[in-house]
Amino acid sequence: MTPDFITATAFNLGMNLLHAVLGLIAGVVGLRFVDSVLLKSLDFEEELKKGNVAVAIFASTMLLFIAVLLSFGLRG
Repeated sequence: MTPDFITATAFNLGMNLLHAVLGLIAGVVGLRFVDSVLLKSLDFEEELKKGNVAVAIFASTMLLFIAVLLSFGLRG
């Protein structure tokens, strides 16, 4: 393996990790926004502690939706 190959691989790994972290942060921020602004009467965390499966499905669907939007946005 050449040093150029190792450098390119390390750069791609770093960029992918950066995109993953940014996507995770944006997903959590988006879910918090939906929880606090759009659905004021429903507390996601409290409902999850009670074992409400519908809220868990809704929250995971929102995270997937945000992930899809971010993937298209980061694609350029």
